[in-house]
Amino acid sequence: MDNAALIVAEVVSAIICFVLLRFMIKPYRTTGESRYLGLPLGFGFLGVSYVFMGFALYFESFIFVDDLKWLQLFTQAYAFAFLAATYYFSKKPPERTRLWWNITYAGLIFALVVSYLVVFEPPMFGLPSYKTVDEYFRIFNIICLAYISIHTLRSHVSRPDPKTIWIPLSYLLLGFSQYSFLIWSIDSSFSAYVGAHVLRLSGLLVLLFVAYQAFYGTREASPKEGIRDEEAST
Repeated sequence: MDNAALIVAEVVSAIICFVLLRFMIKPYRTTGESRYLGLPLGFGFLGVSYVFMGFALYFESFIFVDDLKWLQLFTQAYAFAFLAATYYFSKKPPERTRLWWNITYAGLIFALVVSYLVVFEPPMFGLPSYKTVDEYFRIFNIICLAYISIHTLRSHVSRPDPKTIWIPLSYLLLGFSQYSFLIWSIDSSFSAYVGAHVLRLSGLLVLLFVAYQAFYGTREASPKEGIRDEEAST
């Protein structure tokens, strides 16, 4: 893939994530419950990570490109962490988990701030090689996405619905994308690199289709019905 194609892939991925953010913010705006905040935050951070990588590819000869690549790693990992935490708490009684969700949310935000200090204050913090950290982060992302896939598949099995089967499939595609990026990082496989981008775009498009169907799939669907669809999917 040439540089222009890679930039387009990052831009398209970012746009899809920001559209998903717009869909996912609706349940939080309607209910005001903090447990619905993780999905828009997750997809927001995911979109920002693709923006960082797009800028890094476009300005590849500039000195600040390395910082953008580090920010992309951290931001993407936090995106999947927010999504995994949201799905974990989604099946818990809200009155029992509100405190734990707030603690988890605060912890992730604190870790996010610290990671940005690590990137922008290199004299204070010594960083290992980018390649090594990238591989560890890919493994972390795969674990998060594997958990989400299993969680959503169990939800589908407990409440079978033709629409919800696409949700675990979409996260599986994102997980395989991370695995392909890991393979590319280890042995520089060109096919793994191309496949990673194709799998990622496929997973995001499936999620976009599911989100659209949940809120606008039928003319008779109301906003509350859309929220219930999203609750069933998580």
